[in-house]
Amino acid sequence: MIRTANIGDLAAVVEIYNQAIDAGFQTAYTHKFRPEEKEGWFHEFIPGRYPLFVYEKEGRVAGWLSISAYRKGRQALAGAVEISYFTDQNCRRQGIGSSLLQHGIDACSELGYHTLLAIILEPNIASARLLEKFGFERWGYLPDIADFNGTKCSQVYYGLKLLQ
Repeated sequence: MIRTANIGDLAAVVEIYNQAIDAGFQTAYTHKFRPEEKEGWFHEFIPGRYPLFVYEKEGRVAGWLSISAYRKGRQALAGAVEISYFTDQNCRRQGIGSSLLQHGIDACSELGYHTLLAIILEPNIASARLLEKFGFERWGYLPDIADFNGTKCSQVYYGLKLLQ
């Protein structure tokens, strides 16, 4: 079941994000977070504008997806949003990422956004394949912008235009 996240989900959301940090090359963060460090971030999500969704499986959060402003405050870009998603490492390859991404695309359409952006690190092939499965195209490439203790990698922008 996919639903809007509530503050009680924060610890699980952060744990899933920390798994991605530990795995490497799935997020540009290199240090894990404590839930209390992400409370401000959590409260930036506004249902009906910039939602945060969780996928609940057997009573626990198995993944999450966020819709955030792209270049916040720049009015000409108000119709473009960034979409991010993460799945619990123990729940991968079960269709959760696909379900979340489809839900996010549908929500963006309902909210009136016309452009979705997903920004990933180039080694994250699984995420690139998932985005391409849903019609996202590679729109931008920032070579060797990320540095993981001397190992550099590039960042890739994927985009999807929604029909209005």
